[in-house]
Amino acid sequence: MPDIIGHNYIGGARSAAGTLTLQSHDAVSGEALPYQFHQATAEEVDAAAKAAAHAYPVLRSLSPERRAQFLEAIAAQLEALGDDFIALVTRETALPAARILGERGRTSAQMRLFAQVLRRGDFLGARIDRAQPDRQPLPRADLRQYRLGVGPVAVFGASNFPLAFSTAGGDTAAALAAGCPVVFKAHSGHMATAERVADAIIRAAELTGMPKGVFNMIYGAGVGEALVKHPAIQAVGFTGSLKGGRALCDMAAARAQPIPVFAEMSSINPVLVLPQALAQRSEQIARELAASVVLGCGQFCTNPGLVIGLRSQAFSAFTEQLTAQLTEQPAQTMLNAGTLASYRKGVEALLAHPGIRHLAGRAQQGNQAQPQLFKADVSLLFEGDALLQEEVFGPATVLVEVADSGQLQQALNGLHGQLTATLIAEAADLQAHAELLPLLEQKVGRVLFNGYPTGVEVCDAMVHGGPYPATSDARGTSVGSLAIERFLRPVCYQNCPDALLPPALQDANPLGIARLVDGRSSSAAL
Repeated sequence: MPDIIGHNYIGGARSAAGTLTLQSHDAVSGEALPYQFHQATAEEVDAAAKAAAHAYPVLRSLSPERRAQFLEAIAAQLEALGDDFIALVTRETALPAARILGERGRTSAQMRLFAQVLRRGDFLGARIDRAQPDRQPLPRADLRQYRLGVGPVAVFGASNFPLAFSTAGGDTAAALAAGCPVVFKAHSGHMATAERVADAIIRAAELTGMPKGVFNMIYGAGVGEALVKHPAIQAVGFTGSLKGGRALCDMAAARAQPIPVFAEMSSINPVLVLPQALAQRSEQIARELAASVVLGCGQFCTNPGLVIGLRSQAFSAFTEQLTAQLTEQPAQTMLNAGTLASYRKGVEALLAHPGIRHLAGRAQQGNQAQPQLFKADVSLLFEGDALLQEEVFGPATVLVEVADSGQLQQALNGLHGQLTATLIAEAADLQAHAELLPLLEQKVGRVLFNGYPTGVEVCDAMVHGGPYPATSDARGTSVGSLAIERFLRPVCYQNCPDALLPPALQDANPLGIARLVDGRSSSAAL
């Protein structure tokens, strides 16, 4: 395996023009690892974006099959990375080896999922309305539509998923599948991991004959603005904080040519615990919910940060059970010092709020995060208190007790947009509170029944998105095959000669895909 040299990836070559270097660190001890990474200069950012722009016409013209082979080659290269790679990722992130192995499996599965999407062809959205020259009172032209990649995409790596939401993560996979070259901004928390994965992508690109510049990667703090503002970049994928995502949205909107930013940002993922469920399995719910709160040290964008229940003796007992469960949970090491500092700040804000009571959790000490449980007055949700709307990224959650179904609806109406909402309920609960599902549909991207949100399946039906501030655009998803649609745009051809049409729209249907022809689905040639 090649040495980690910390040079930027630009147009199929390595570049280290700048003198400013960054250091990777051991997430547990904080000691500097023996790798230095060269921050990209303004000229290197420009070169990376231009390399992607140069690769775009070639990549978009390749058949879906060729792009599918590229994605499958990336998956194979990721799976070939050895035990030394797993050890490196665990050292940079403090995540256990089992978690990294699972995440690598998910990352390669994402690539293979998009390869299936490419071969299936439905992402092309092919529609054909054939000419009707004799139509009265006016004839109809021959009109044909399909979707193509928007152009080069900037992708920002996430801190909490060093593989699945980073270098070869879902945004990168979706963009490449759409025919969009990528300029990836490596996350400062796991730069050595990013380099190993970038090497795997480059090997896959070379093995499958992809154009140079199909994938580029830059290091550094402060380089994101130049990347987002570069005229060659046509869309942005981001997973991170609300502050960071909103800043990118504002930059992109202020460009001479505004571009979309698909940012996943902040979510507290409310869990509604209804009476009949508590009556039948209160202790089980407390145990399972506590496990979800502390899973992965709470470093999931779907971590349950708010638990709501109706006032009753059963809910009081459940509160005691959850308090006991979280009191027993051990401290865990977080991804890096910055994440731990942010968690401590969030916990301190909750502790200082006069309308919030601390129920469980030891004082924060050392370099580990202690799980925490709070109880807030429901009036804070009615009043739109900002603190209850803000994600505390880590193993903490807040209980809220409502007096009746009317208060429950009022509390939910006060919530901002979320990635998920969960109903812990029996059939009688769902019948008695039938108004909840239509309300939650307006607030979230995914509604769970009798499960827990910390777990996002990579599949065709998954939605990992939601109304602002969960994401910047509720019409999309960053997980699942639908994610490709963020990086596509429709093009219509009117009376175009058949030989000039893209294969998806040609009369012979050489791709053999299902198309909408004169309003009816058909896979046949015309």
